[in-house]
Amino acid sequence: MSQPTSEPTRETALEGDSAAYGITRVRDPLSWRAEWGRQWGRRRTLVAFGLLLALPVILVIAFAFGDDDEGRSGGAATRIFDLAQSGAANFSLVVVFLASELLLVLIAALFCGDAVPSEASWSSLRYLLIAPVRRARLLTSKAVIGLGSTVLATVLLPTWALLVGGLAYGWDPLTNPLGENLTWGQFLPRLALAGAYIFVTLLPIAAIAFWLGTRSDAPLAAVGGAVLISILANILDQLDALDPYRNALPGHYNRAWQDALAIEPQWTDMIHGTLWSLVWAVAFTMLAYRRFRKSDILS
Repeated sequence: MSQPTSEPTRETALEGDSAAYGITRVRDPLSWRAEWGRQWGRRRTLVAFGLLLALPVILVIAFAFGDDDEGRSGGAATRIFDLAQSGAANFSLVVVFLASELLLVLIAALFCGDAVPSEASWSSLRYLLIAPVRRARLLTSKAVIGLGSTVLATVLLPTWALLVGGLAYGWDPLTNPLGENLTWGQFLPRLALAGAYIFVTLLPIAAIAFWLGTRSDAPLAAVGGAVLISILANILDQLDALDPYRNALPGHYNRAWQDALAIEPQWTDMIHGTLWSLVWAVAFTMLAYRRFRKSDILS
């Protein structure tokens, strides 16, 4: 008795047609490796990392031409800047302090907010979905590479600042404005922890930019919208009348990473900041998937 022949599947038929015409079919057109290559093939990625690498060098030049006597009577932030030239550890701390306020926020919004609308603006998004690839698979690939690029930027900045600061000012350990010291064995793990916390606080803005990117074909709208929301949240955070509700705003605990570098670190604000950041990030990521799954792709 002969065995029943199985009916050819759609994938088998496509492979047969491709072989008949001598066409090589890509099995995984949206692999993370391919998406990573697209990420680094864009000029804005190279510009963003170029600015990140230029910041410590610009600061060294600025300190070289600046007046050492200016700002001596300022507050705590001024005293931190006064110690920037005392060694690599202090210099890297100043660089991270400056970049975490805006530059890293902009980079997170750029990498995560530009991912989907850039494909739409090139009229290639609908062709990616014809692959065929599930929309969730496409969105996940974009999100993973966007967040991976943000992680790379967050790690690269203090590492490069340490190297530049060491070459410019020596390799002295951290000295805080009170004259207390952290050895390199204490400083480096805490700097890594501070960097991890900074990345977590960037997740809400990255998720908001990602969500806006699923709602617009214009990369500038997604990136700019997320940055504007970040600025608005920072403005509202200055209003004492919003207590205690302002504690839930994205960015309220953004500076809590400095607690990890104290002689006696405090973890309360970092824990609260981590929890609120994850709440915002998960909420807007879910909205992005919901929006993208139901939207009509015309570009």
